[in-house]
Amino acid sequence: GDRSLSWQPYGLLKPTALGKIPGRFQLHQEALPHLPVPPLQQTLDRYLLALQPIISEEELNHTQELVAEFRKPGGVGERLQKGLERRAKKTENWLSDWWLKTAYLEYRLPVVVHSSPGVVLPKQDFLDRQGQLRFAAKLIEGILDFKTMIDNETLPVEYMGGKPLCMNQYYQILSSCRIPGPKRDSIVNYAKGKKQSRHITVVHNFQFFELDVYNSDGSPLTTDQLFTQLEKIWNTSLQTNKEPIGILTTNHRNSWAKAYNNLLKDKTNKESVRTIEKSICTVCLDAPMPRVSEDIYKSRVAAQMLHGGGSRWNSGNRWFDKTLQFIIAEDGSCGLVYEHAPSEGPPIVALLDHIVEYTKKPELVRSPMIPLPMPKKLRFNITPEIKNDIEKAKQNLNIMVEDLDVKVMVFHQFGKAFPKSEKISPDAFIQLALQLAYYRMYGHACATYESASLRMFRLGRTDTIRSTSVDSLKFVQSMDSPDKSDQEKADLLRRATQAHREYTDMAIRGNAIDRHLLGLKLQAIEDLVSMPELFMDTAYAVATHFNLSTSQVPAKTDCVMCFGPVVPDGYGICYNPMDEHINFAISAFNSCADTNAARMAHYLEKALLDMRILLQSTPKSKL
Repeated sequence: GDRSLSWQPYGLLKPTALGKIPGRFQLHQEALPHLPVPPLQQTLDRYLLALQPIISEEELNHTQELVAEFRKPGGVGERLQKGLERRAKKTENWLSDWWLKTAYLEYRLPVVVHSSPGVVLPKQDFLDRQGQLRFAAKLIEGILDFKTMIDNETLPVEYMGGKPLCMNQYYQILSSCRIPGPKRDSIVNYAKGKKQSRHITVVHNFQFFELDVYNSDGSPLTTDQLFTQLEKIWNTSLQTNKEPIGILTTNHRNSWAKAYNNLLKDKTNKESVRTIEKSICTVCLDAPMPRVSEDIYKSRVAAQMLHGGGSRWNSGNRWFDKTLQFIIAEDGSCGLVYEHAPSEGPPIVALLDHIVEYTKKPELVRSPMIPLPMPKKLRFNITPEIKNDIEKAKQNLNIMVEDLDVKVMVFHQFGKAFPKSEKISPDAFIQLALQLAYYRMYGHACATYESASLRMFRLGRTDTIRSTSVDSLKFVQSMDSPDKSDQEKADLLRRATQAHREYTDMAIRGNAIDRHLLGLKLQAIEDLVSMPELFMDTAYAVATHFNLSTSQVPAKTDCVMCFGPVVPDGYGICYNPMDEHINFAISAFNSCADTNAARMAHYLEKALLDMRILLQSTPKSKL
């Protein structure tokens, strides 16, 4: 939703003289409320309401019977609800472990495109290797500056609507990595404990390097020192015919798990892989992208951030299991890609905003040039079997690359200042425009997912704002109907945005329906009882088949996050509303004949403009 985040320092805890405040994070976390289990009857009523605009009357009648059965006193629903309530009493967060497993670690599709979001940063004005490496050095220094705040626990707490938020995700994004497993992956985190990571991984021409980023006295390397080290890396990785070992991380998780075990049989390989996994983050120095015209440039960069452009371009210049990978190409295009399991977008963007601000600062000190050791090149022994795994991964990846249709649209006509001037939530306005665009394209509404932050609660992740509502459908149906006056349409528009605002508030307070229903379903599995009919119903399948998967990720930086669709016939839509423009990234699959990212962008633009005209031509109503 769009509760804007504000930074405020911790209440009474003043930084000590040392600037290090051990235990402060713990104190803050323990003061946060636990995620509630919503009342059962409330969720079931809201579920029926959410189904109304997306399924037929006949299907709805059938589901009403199943709900009536499920909610009977002493029935299966109550039993499962009690189980959830017991779980909530004995855990820090009844949902977080389940969610991590079902949404991420047990998900078997490749993380590339299907899970990991990318971020497109504004094009930098360097044009050569010198500029690329200087920018990379400055960026690394910015990352280390942010890391100091995390390590010292001096990161300012974020607030949403006056409430402090869980800061746990910030402690998970550096020095962490996903490890493939045959049925379920896991995450390792080297941020805590005695053996803290002191290095980052740098990749250039498919070759990996361990770059120590701290001096022996514990102080971070300066931009000058980092630049020198990056130059050494560059000059010792000029060969362009190396095996792209990183391509293995793009494969289906089961295939990658097999290849991973195979790879690690060799001692040298194992050491190299562990070095990547333990690193603070990865910096990818990419080859320039093929030259394209200005208007499709940003869309091409989005694809580079999501998948690297294929095995012939930069896809081998990655380790996709690494939580954070910063990407800097010779031609000035840059951004990042992150593995989604440890964190949502906002903490990533907060880190990014910090780094971007940092890179703008003038350099304070020219460092004394103490000779630094040569960064260590990571070696890999490629057996015929591993070579075969790489070839298979390349083929699968290239199919995925060809299939992804991604479009970055900068909507220049207005930004969030306009809906605000009409006293409408910008997020609700944009979501309603998406509903209108989809309805005009397809003639019906669809299940729509918008992520809502649960960070008001300890270890909170997300729940779903269901943007398709009875009110949104009424509005989109009226919009192009000749027998409705502009005033009626405008009233329906305002009512629909109001309904969205209310759903958002409900969701961030832990009262949405999707995670609760999932919890009841997982509780049934855990209790080894037969699966309730409610979850075997077509309506439940329709309700969770999100043709529109959307997220607002606001940033100070003029960037945009992007991710793939979550269903084969759907769209992935991410947006960053700035004051006077809105950045959108829209993705779809070419293998689906019914979806097209550019067409969606066109309809979305028209919807936004039509909604503005409608509001401007009607007085603010008496709603």
